[in-house]
Amino acid sequence: MNTIVFAVISVTVIGVICSFILSIVSKLLYVKIDERITLLTNIMPGANCGACGYPGCSGYASALIEDNAKANLCTPGGASLLAKISEILGVDAGSIEKKTAVVLCSGDENTRNKKMEYSGLLTCEAAKQHYSGQSACAYGCLGYGDCEKACSSGAICMEDGLAKIITALCTGCGLCVKACPNKIVSIENAGIPVFVACKNTEKGAVTRKKCGAGCIACTKCVKECPAGAVAIINNLAVIDYAKCNGCQKCSEVCMTKCILKMRN
Repeated sequence: MNTIVFAVISVTVIGVICSFILSIVSKLLYVKIDERITLLTNIMPGANCGACGYPGCSGYASALIEDNAKANLCTPGGASLLAKISEILGVDAGSIEKKTAVVLCSGDENTRNKKMEYSGLLTCEAAKQHYSGQSACAYGCLGYGDCEKACSSGAICMEDGLAKIITALCTGCGLCVKACPNKIVSIENAGIPVFVACKNTEKGAVTRKKCGAGCIACTKCVKECPAGAVAIINNLAVIDYAKCNGCQKCSEVCMTKCILKMRN
């Protein structure tokens, strides 16, 4: 009995000593957290997409206070979040420009040729690892909707094996960009008038054999652009938005219809 009592007393004394030590250490190591960080974290959208350039919503909230990060970097939060951030920080945070994802491919099942019949796991990631899927073009949409599954706002749908963006629903979070193994999804300003929906840099004759909707570097867009905003670089049309006047003539004359007008 004495042994048991001694053991209980010993454990109790040790516990009291340890709690006392922990109490002192916690006070010595205590770091005061600006309450505004907590307020900012609580109003963030919680997507943790990284579109702001920081590791998650809490990381961005901390950066707003500790690093004086710009307040208009959270595209998923939009104007409503920007207004709340401005109120908490007590500053005019300016405005936020809407971003949207665009798919840099026009080749659906009706226009792209197959190099084989793919029968593996029906994900883009799996198809990429298995000879880049069944499409003859290795630069295009793999067609199995990894981006659609990753989208938290329902802004992506698959039509004829090609990802399509519903701009009105897109928050520009960039989760689809991370999910696409072929890197054909890009985040752009929603206000751009047109974009080149192709990434194939092979010569025009080679591209045409693989996909009827690919850029063949015919230079019609270059010749028709009155602002000199279009150039052919590595066999692919490239638009300089700093020069683009929004006339959309490049889209109208494109032989393969791979220069698309932005859909709202």
